[in-house]
Amino acid sequence: MSPELMNALGKAGGVAAIAFAAIGSALGTGAAGPAAIGAWKKCYAANKPAPFQLLVFIGAPLTQTIYGMILMITIAGKCAAPEGTPSWPGMLMAGVIGGMAMGISAWMQGKAGASGADALAETGQGFANYLMTLGVIETVALFVMVFIMALGLN
Repeated sequence: MSPELMNALGKAGGVAAIAFAAIGSALGTGAAGPAAIGAWKKCYAANKPAPFQLLVFIGAPLTQTIYGMILMITIAGKCAAPEGTPSWPGMLMAGVIGGMAMGISAWMQGKAGASGADALAETGQGFANYLMTLGVIETVALFVMVFIMALGLN
């Protein structure tokens, strides 16, 4: 296998990292968004103020795309390193599996955000608790990114 092909396969891992993370972010925001819209509608129908904080629930899954981008840049940097041919199977698998794990974290975060949006609009209470739940789910994606980067990918 040529060094160029090995390099390209390694970089494909970086592309997979951001792509799968972004797919998860889209699924997560797609889950939280309609729930927040429905929660706002309930508030308007009841003549209650609509909580602006529901935007936090919608946008929370977007951070996993940033983590995917950081992993992509790390993998691309390893492919451009002058010390030789990168270990393309490791980079490809790190990008694919890491991106999928971050994406699933974003998706589940959106689902939890949907529940938080509904609960906050109905009760007007508990925002900090709902936000902590999203933080715990976020931690999964952070762990995945940091632990993969700690491997060195060489």
